[in-house]
Amino acid sequence: MMRRLRSLMRMTAVRLSAIYLALFAIFAVTLVVYVTATAAGILQSQARATIGEEIAELGRIYYNGGIVGLVRSIERRARQPGASLYLVTDATGRILAGNVASLQAGILDKSGFTDKAFGYERFADDTRDRYHLALAEIVALPNGMRVLVGRDQSEQERFRVIVQRALILALGLMTAGALFAWLIVGRRALKRLDQMSASSARILAGDLGERLPVTGAGDEFDRLSANLNTLLARVALLQEGLRQVSDNIAHDLKTPLTRLRNRAEGALADASAGGDPRAALESNIAEADQMIRTFDALLMISRVEAGFHPAEKDVSDVARIVADVAELYEPLAEDAGAKLVTSVAGPVEAHVSRELISQALSNLIDNALKYAARDGMETTVTVGLERRGDRCVLSVSDDGPGIPGDKRDRVLERFYRLDESRTKPGSGLGLSLVQAIAQLHGGHLALEDAAPGLRVVLDFPLDGKVVTRDEPPRLIAAS
Repeated sequence: MMRRLRSLMRMTAVRLSAIYLALFAIFAVTLVVYVTATAAGILQSQARATIGEEIAELGRIYYNGGIVGLVRSIERRARQPGASLYLVTDATGRILAGNVASLQAGILDKSGFTDKAFGYERFADDTRDRYHLALAEIVALPNGMRVLVGRDQSEQERFRVIVQRALILALGLMTAGALFAWLIVGRRALKRLDQMSASSARILAGDLGERLPVTGAGDEFDRLSANLNTLLARVALLQEGLRQVSDNIAHDLKTPLTRLRNRAEGALADASAGGDPRAALESNIAEADQMIRTFDALLMISRVEAGFHPAEKDVSDVARIVADVAELYEPLAEDAGAKLVTSVAGPVEAHVSRELISQALSNLIDNALKYAARDGMETTVTVGLERRGDRCVLSVSDDGPGIPGDKRDRVLERFYRLDESRTKPGSGLGLSLVQAIAQLHGGHLALEDAAPGLRVVLDFPLDGKVVTRDEPPRLIAAS
């Protein structure tokens, strides 16, 4: 139990609650003490003023009627309902007149107002054992007699006691309520922490599919769990991407490396036989250049997917980017016997990376020129750009053979190539890079039927914001 309480006190919320409770108690006590002290001071001032008036009146009676008139006046006043305290004693302290049966010892020794409330008993009190409190002024007469006039303060004292008891009761109830709330809330919080700790332990053990619990309450634990789950999903995505890259490199680069080795052996054999190895070396250089381009493409895809690409986003006219890339590819289209057409619906301002959008568009046009060509027929490649609400839609379509519907998801995988395209140069990374660029801009890539041909659509928001997903995008393992 003590260990659980210590665990509760380590929680920031519990410590803050304890501090707030302590501060409230201090302020409440201070306020009550101030109010009661102020009220008591006001009542005492009123009592002193009333006593002073009565003393002055009795002084006039004593001056006119002497000691006999003074005693008679005090006896008459003492019998009235709600009378003040009156007492007349002789020089020895014996009570001669008044409504006071006994006084606290030493009260009549000094003249003037009493410093504080004193105890007394009244003749008219039905409960003789009840002890009263009063304030009074004592006047010494020339013959040694003493006259006391006072006001009862018992009600004020009872008021102070009631306020003190109410304060103690309120603080006790608040403390009990706070402890009860701490136990209930703290126990729930500790249970949530235990669940999060258990999930974290499984994640540290290597289970990246584990997720922190989210109850749907929307509290700080849920927000923390949701953010960490998003982080874990991102880590799992990057790890899966790394695994795929490793597998793909091992699978798809083994063939060109083998060809390089065989050609190198052939060149050595030709050199030993007196032949010229130049052709083999040139072929090896071309093969090495293709491998370097493949590695560069893989590196760019990894950087873009991880969000580490150095290119910065800025507000650019996408229509200008389309015009520049189309102008660059027009000579290549003529050489390939194709026609490159642009269909741009006016300027489209968007917050994008000009370099990456140009790279994506270049890959799409290059793919269309490469795979849509047909013997003896002119191929038309159309680059379209339009604005749909708050989104920019960039498309590249051709009238070639297209891609079967059941294989459109597969061609987005790294290194995947259709059987009919394996005889053409390429690494199978173009569309993977375009998809990564689309995700970096908060968009997506879609492959559609152009009837005939293929239409590739790159759709992204104009503000370039990336919507964080709770789960990573679906990855399709390469064959």
